[in-house]
Amino acid sequence: MRTPAQTSHALTVRSAATHSSTSAASVTSADPTAVGPTHTPATAPSRRLVLASGAAAAVLGASPLLTGTAAAGDAYPFRLGVASGDPTPDGVVLWTRIAPDPVAADGLGGLTASTRTTVEWELATDETFRTIVRRGSVTTDSSVGHSVHIELSGLRPDAWYAYRFRVGSHVSPVGRTRTAPAPTSDRPARIGVVSCAQWEHGFFTAYRHLADEAPDMVLHLGDYIYEHGPGGYPVKSGVARRMVGAEIHTLADYRRRHALYKTDADLQALHATAPWVVVFDDHEIDNDWAAEYHEVFGRTPAFLERRAAGFRAYWENMPLRRTSVPTADGIHLYRRLTWGRMATFHMLDTRQYRSDQTGWVGPVPATYDTRRTMLGSTQEAWLDEGLRSSGARWDVLGQQVMVAQYDMMAGPGFMTNQDAWDGYVAAKDRLLTSIERSGARNPLVLTGDVHESFASDLWRTTDSGRTTIASELVTTSVTSGGDSKDSAFTGDADNPHMRYHETTRGYLRLDLAADALTGTFRAVDRVSTMGGAVRTDATFRLSDGVRGLQNA
Repeated sequence: MRTPAQTSHALTVRSAATHSSTSAASVTSADPTAVGPTHTPATAPSRRLVLASGAAAAVLGASPLLTGTAAAGDAYPFRLGVASGDPTPDGVVLWTRIAPDPVAADGLGGLTASTRTTVEWELATDETFRTIVRRGSVTTDSSVGHSVHIELSGLRPDAWYAYRFRVGSHVSPVGRTRTAPAPTSDRPARIGVVSCAQWEHGFFTAYRHLADEAPDMVLHLGDYIYEHGPGGYPVKSGVARRMVGAEIHTLADYRRRHALYKTDADLQALHATAPWVVVFDDHEIDNDWAAEYHEVFGRTPAFLERRAAGFRAYWENMPLRRTSVPTADGIHLYRRLTWGRMATFHMLDTRQYRSDQTGWVGPVPATYDTRRTMLGSTQEAWLDEGLRSSGARWDVLGQQVMVAQYDMMAGPGFMTNQDAWDGYVAAKDRLLTSIERSGARNPLVLTGDVHESFASDLWRTTDSGRTTIASELVTTSVTSGGDSKDSAFTGDADNPHMRYHETTRGYLRLDLAADALTGTFRAVDRVSTMGGAVRTDATFRLSDGVRGLQNA
């Protein structure tokens, strides 16, 4: 998404890859797939990682991790908190990163390129760790940014667990995570949906409020970090807190920026509350990048190096599986998760495989070029097959940029955002055709990116009339854009398919049940200072088997 800093006349827009395992000599574990170190310098990400897997081995009643006070000079290593992600019916990923000095300029979190750290971990059925079901240890180093990824399997479906890590006498905060329900389960779910958190624009109060709502899972749809340096993205409500470091380009820069974000207590709280499912948008690398193309300079060796650094740091700092370890071909993020028979989540990547944008605004003749793609042919086929075979009550597409047509020019004339699906008209038509022909029972598109909230029906108009193919809910930003007031939306004559549009900060809450899916737009009254209050701005309902949004 373009920002005022990048252009003075910018508009404010109203898994198939795998990674083979290598020697597991540095890992000791009861049952994880633990991603550990290599000996490659951090400035040159390795193609090889230590990946270990083993059979499930319960250790019920095992002694808990010891707690204690570190010796003088032994800095606390868990200043970035803990996280979990990508739950399956029998497993989940546990994450932490060792960083006693999180924003050290070299991106290594206060450690050195030669530091090797043994990290113990435990998984229990209770937060007092009286009943420990798994434990193990892994040695990490600078080749993975001193991060730890533990892939667990063989767990009970539909179960909550507590987890923690230890280095020496230091014990991490306790995180809560869960497995997905069994394939035959009709278990309801509460899902948090978030995107777009610019550090300088405000405090991450929305994350704290969402944590208080006890979600089963959190979907982050992109712009987890922003690449700008201080003042690189001006905001009317002013700089709420100081940025650390200039605009980011190198692996050290990206590691440092991710670490800065994870020092935020509200972000840590939400990570520790429930497992996350993450996909990136543009700002995790650079504004409006497309495939191998920089938004201004196109395809250059410098941008490809920058992109690789961003991919590497993203994997290191997210609770992602080893199938997402970056390779020479990129990073594999599109994937599918299930929630029993209730829902299938198709998480898409709309950045890495798309055709370059035709410009900033349109339409222009190339907007309609049938050769242009948003997902790439492989991901398109993967999504089409997944929709056809899903069998879930709710098919949820988690992706980044708006699908609904949005005429940004009030009154006569027509103008659309060429970074969104409006800039890829033939690709959008293929997407809607795939949804329509798939037989998906209740399709829903979730979107981030635009720093505003929308609720729309996705229409197709032909000579025989208008058909509602699916609906789209767009979550606003956590902070990007700063403070904003309600615009008191009463309708949009230029966009009659839009049922709701607001500009406040906040998040989207989804409640999935057998008879209906309810989407609640939650708004935070301010982000420029801490402690903003949250309220419900609007609520919409999708009834099972009925196309189109209804007021709830």
